[in-house]
Amino acid sequence: MLSKFSLILPLILGFNNFLSAQAPQLGSAADFVLFSSIGAVTHSGSAPSQLTGDIGGNANASTGFGNVNGRMQDKNGVSAKASQDLLLAYQQMKNTPKTSSVAPLLGNGQVLEKGVYEIGGAATLNQGLTLDAKNDANAVFIFKVLGALSTNASAKVHLKNGALACNVFWMIEGQVGMAAGTTMRGSVIVNNAAIVMSVGDTLEGRVLTTNGAITVSGILGYTPLGCRRAVLNGPIAPSLGTSACFALFSSTGDVANTGVTNVKGDVGSNTGAATGFNASLVKGTIHASPNNTTQQAATDLLKAYTYSNTVPNDIELLYPNLFGNNLVLTPHTYYMNAAAKLTDTVTLDAQNNPNAVFLIKINGAFSTTVNSKVKLVNGAQAKNVYWAVKGAATIAGNSTFAGTVMNEGAVGSLGSGVKLDGRALTVAGALNTSAMHATAQTDGCLVTYANEMSDLSSTMTVSPNPFAVSVTFEIPSASESNSSQLSVYDIFGVEIINKIISSPATVLSRDELNTGIFYFKVVNKAGLVQTGKLISQ
Repeated sequence: MLSKFSLILPLILGFNNFLSAQAPQLGSAADFVLFSSIGAVTHSGSAPSQLTGDIGGNANASTGFGNVNGRMQDKNGVSAKASQDLLLAYQQMKNTPKTSSVAPLLGNGQVLEKGVYEIGGAATLNQGLTLDAKNDANAVFIFKVLGALSTNASAKVHLKNGALACNVFWMIEGQVGMAAGTTMRGSVIVNNAAIVMSVGDTLEGRVLTTNGAITVSGILGYTPLGCRRAVLNGPIAPSLGTSACFALFSSTGDVANTGVTNVKGDVGSNTGAATGFNASLVKGTIHASPNNTTQQAATDLLKAYTYSNTVPNDIELLYPNLFGNNLVLTPHTYYMNAAAKLTDTVTLDAQNNPNAVFLIKINGAFSTTVNSKVKLVNGAQAKNVYWAVKGAATIAGNSTFAGTVMNEGAVGSLGSGVKLDGRALTVAGALNTSAMHATAQTDGCLVTYANEMSDLSSTMTVSPNPFAVSVTFEIPSASESNSSQLSVYDIFGVEIINKIISSPATVLSRDELNTGIFYFKVVNKAGLVQTGKLISQ
């Protein structure tokens, strides 16, 4: 027969497990990576920090920060609400019963499972502390330190078996000091004390204090993902229309190249000439002079550019002249209210969302330093990156750039050695390139231009079409010295035939083309193009 105690014990244990599993509710304070209700929040030293999340204080201004992937929220309604929510979260943690007591020296290879751990005084983190969720995505870890917390150099908090930084919380009743090279994971909530983070520290979480200064220098800090946190999609992307088929385009200016430039996508201008491009190095149409296609592209580009400039801003980058410098951006609409220069590297982090969109708006000219980089990580794709520039644009030599640049001004130079994974499209101004590579995603553009003929249409015939046995491409002027290039693509835009036409008649047979619909493109020495549809029966 079961005793009363044996019946009650599981209920007690279940109640304790229930308590241990409850994550504190941070409310609006969860948007902050650094926040103090009363103290100053300061960046010191010459080493820049890369910070994702809001930064602010409810009583003092935040100072010393460069560009931040978040909003500066000082002494306003947002900071007032965050201060209230932070105090509630602290009280919730304080009132949560402990499930275990641990020694004041944490780490040294220690492994802990989910629970509420209490240390009766000051604590130190040394070497590695591993938090093991045992494949429970909801596992919560709470550390209640009834004194100060310090970390030794290069101390690390490791997450194992599905543990998430968003489910890790530290309640500290004293000052927090993190030595250089520390990796801290979780939300650190300090009561009535200061927080200091050192050069080379990494924070996957937040540092928040109810009353105390926060000082950081040269850290990487970002609010954690997961725990039902909304997935960032970014803004609705501008629709480029037919201008998406161009890698290099100007609505109102010449497009000129010097040197050996390779292009995937169309090249052209709607008012001037496209010159200096080698047709054999352009996997697309060179629109040597304006035509119906360039006219439509100019119309579509203006719509896309106008739309981009009306999208509401999520985050203003306050120091356009310091853009780059290893700044990390997430899917948002960013705004810089002056001319901007990309120095070194800017990283675009899609946070594992391959459809995430980045829109970067610049109210002025845009340029880069030599060897600059736009780095795409965690699923970010160049096709989802857009730059709307109200001024001239210049990408300096040997730079690696990603995204579609839409600007109203000259593209002064896409310099030697530049690798552009995207497009350079200007609504007003000339465009110049020099020995560079441009690669635009142009899926579907062959269909778009299937009925767009240039001057070659008067000197070339394709018959019979549809065909059952073979089809002949006739160009009376074709010869070894006046050859053309023939490319045939399937309906997905994949090139399946590429050959030189060096005689008046070139025949393709059913052995080369199965039954179906195909698209062809012929480019002659002068850059004149005919495209069209082939039907193999």
